[in-house]
Amino acid sequence: MSVLDNWKQWEDFLGERLQQAKNEGMSEGAISSLAYQIGDYLAKQVEPKNEQERILADMWSVASKEEQQAIANIMVKLVQH
Repeated sequence: MSVLDNWKQWEDFLGERLQQAKNEGMSEGAISSLAYQIGDYLAKQVEPKNEQERILADMWSVASKEEQQAIANIMVKLVQH
């Protein structure tokens, strides 16, 4: 089963990767940029597997680049807590 199949597993996975990146000294700017790149890749290449991913994909598809960056930043904040 992929971490994308279950929203909670996806959140946990992202949170663990975020903590690893911080522990390795990655800057907040680099994390933000990477979050945007991952969000863009997922929106273009991966079919949503659950309702939450579908909502994010739909929002991403209508958002401007600046709004997409904001969505990515919000996801980072979400998995930090």
